[in-house]
Amino acid sequence: MASRLQIQGDESVLCHVTHSNLKSFNADVRFSLQLTVEAMKEKLWKKCGTSVDSMSLELYDDTGAKIADLSDNARPFGFYSPMNGCRLHVVDLDPASVTSGGWLEDTSLVEKYEISDEAFKKRDGTFRKFKEKLAVQNPPGASNKLPDNYMEDLCANIKVGDRCQIKPGDKRGVVKYVGQAENLGPGFWVGVQYDEPLGKHDGLVKGRRYFNCPPLHGAMVRPDKVQVGDFPERDPFEEEEI
Repeated sequence: MASRLQIQGDESVLCHVTHSNLKSFNADVRFSLQLTVEAMKEKLWKKCGTSVDSMSLELYDDTGAKIADLSDNARPFGFYSPMNGCRLHVVDLDPASVTSGGWLEDTSLVEKYEISDEAFKKRDGTFRKFKEKLAVQNPPGASNKLPDNYMEDLCANIKVGDRCQIKPGDKRGVVKYVGQAENLGPGFWVGVQYDEPLGKHDGLVKGRRYFNCPPLHGAMVRPDKVQVGDFPERDPFEEEEI
């Protein structure tokens, strides 16, 4: 019969871990059978907060029967012949532990910080002060409508017939319209015919025709998205450099 200490290097078991102080703590953790008990405690410390020196481990089978106390830190886990589905119970022996008393789970036990309304009003950088500042900058009834000449200055160097590139996406095409489009919104717009069917229409937008182009080649964009220049049509068969 093989000894309990003859452990295969790649063997491990999945344990259900519980904690003496944290009733809501339930975790499934896989442990190598080669791990020493001390190494297991190091691994569990990072998950539950109980220090290695204050931790005691108890092993139970899947029926709830206790198998052993893992009292020897130098022994490998495999010595205790654990099976998949067993329960590993963490006992916190430190009465002053951060996990004791239940306050980590019951927030009603935590002392609340309170500040008077008068003291809060005197503080800077609060959300209340931010809202008050917005109210001053945008009083009720104030209009947030864009001016009719919005982005007109950006259209100075954009002319119908110019080759252009649109961002984001670097889509290329030709300018077909420059001007206002009231049914889209205040300010100035640029109508573009893309080289490829990357648009949304044929120049007819919300019942008004601004230009003509093949279906799904047209777009209306703001001038700040348009860059005019020497942007020839891309060769669809051009190979990309690696």
